[in-house]
Amino acid sequence: MKRRQFLNAATALAAGGSFAAVPAQAQTATDQAAPADAAGDTPPAPAPTVFGFEEVAALAAERATRVYEQPVADLVGSFANLTYDQYRAIRFRRDRDPFAGNPRFGMDLLPPGSIFYEPVNISVVRDGVPHRLDFDPSMLDFDPSQFPDGADLQNKGEMGWSGFRMRTILNRPGVLDEFLVFQGATYFRAVARGTIYGLSARGLAIKTGSPDGEEFPLFTDFWIQEPSDGSEWVRIYAVLDSKSVAGAYQFDINPGAVSMVRVRVALFPRVDLQNTGLAPLTSMFWFSPASRREVDDYRPAVHDSDGVQMHTGAGQALWRTLGAHKTLQISSFVDNNPRGFGLIQRKRAFEDYQDSEALYHLRPSAWIQPEENWGEGEVRLVEIPVENEFNDNIVTCWVPKDPLVRDRRHEYRYRLGFAPLPANDLPLARVVQVRSGRSVNSQVARSVIVDFDLSLFADALPESKVTTSAGNIAHAYLKPLPHQGVLRLAFEFEPGDATLAELQAVLTSPEGVVQSETWLARWTA
Repeated sequence: MKRRQFLNAATALAAGGSFAAVPAQAQTATDQAAPADAAGDTPPAPAPTVFGFEEVAALAAERATRVYEQPVADLVGSFANLTYDQYRAIRFRRDRDPFAGNPRFGMDLLPPGSIFYEPVNISVVRDGVPHRLDFDPSMLDFDPSQFPDGADLQNKGEMGWSGFRMRTILNRPGVLDEFLVFQGATYFRAVARGTIYGLSARGLAIKTGSPDGEEFPLFTDFWIQEPSDGSEWVRIYAVLDSKSVAGAYQFDINPGAVSMVRVRVALFPRVDLQNTGLAPLTSMFWFSPASRREVDDYRPAVHDSDGVQMHTGAGQALWRTLGAHKTLQISSFVDNNPRGFGLIQRKRAFEDYQDSEALYHLRPSAWIQPEENWGEGEVRLVEIPVENEFNDNIVTCWVPKDPLVRDRRHEYRYRLGFAPLPANDLPLARVVQVRSGRSVNSQVARSVIVDFDLSLFADALPESKVTTSAGNIAHAYLKPLPHQGVLRLAFEFEPGDATLAELQAVLTSPEGVVQSETWLARWTA
């Protein structure tokens, strides 16, 4: 599948988007949020070095005092005017691996070309000393089928590497599979054992969904600390830069069944930053059985993520189903000291997608866990209309209530886990599946099906509470389906004159104790 680009929300707004932002009203659960994944154990302390996070932070702080200049290089020689297939035909030579000989980790340097024209400075830190890896076309192989006349290895111009990928023994003994890639702006992706690339993480989101257009910061410099032979972790430092802010990042990565990324960031704003998204995630949603708007496709669903999962500071467990909308939608879930949130791919069977090429059932989920109190703010969700699967159109992030003021250091730490699904330590029934379609009883009503996990209700069935912010809910009932292992909540939604409504459902005991996560969905006309 071709590499996706993220849609600018301003484009969707110009096409008739909406900025309705509605805080979620959810029932209070008495249970505690899930603890960190086991793979997130503290990485081993590195040996004393002369280069570390504070040195990177000092570089970022100094850069924030200067006027921003975006690094751009003209693509020349064999790297100019490349087609998608030609770019993919350029491969890093494994015998030039900077970590050659390390039994666990390897690294590929990625060429410029196609949409990658910003040069990136990459260094390896050995014994506390950075060693720069200069751009060298001789470190690349050019497939003769795409380059029949050979490649120009001399004309380098001002180009640099466009990023890098990391490798480890992940799925097969003795084979270094790629598990992490940094390339393009501040985007990075990772996979866990048994998954393939899907959604992306980002360093920072600025003005996402703004009518003025989004600002895309760049990771301009990387320092990869050479792992010791026995280490299960790799440490990466980076400098972020943009018109509004500079920042220092530290990524400690432990690949495996859960590929855990522990992130430390220090931001140095050039201006007071409003609506800045921390720990942003970017994904793709086109359609699903819950939201399939005028799609003529043989597959039952096409998405990298089907919902946003949240554990609030008050202990609430929320599941917000993603939707296919005609206009740009922005939702806000107000919280204080969130315990976790993420973009999740819950449907994990081939039959859910019937796609033998994209393999959406193997796409990972991503779960964010703050390692400190983040205070007041909101989990923000941006849904941009799409007509195919070739553009990322979903963003979620944490937006602090207070602005990040200029001339100050703002530091955050969090864990980012890539896995098939995040750990489920809450004793609450999860939403298994959601379906929606036109009611057979009415031309204007919608039939909605929300299936919850049945395993927690062996003794007695719960009660359901279904609400809407507009329109009317009718004919709600619960029905256990033992062979399918689900408790089905079915109801009809009658929108009336509404053009937007927030739907919500939760299961409780007769005494009112919450027994399920709270399902949320936005309906738009």
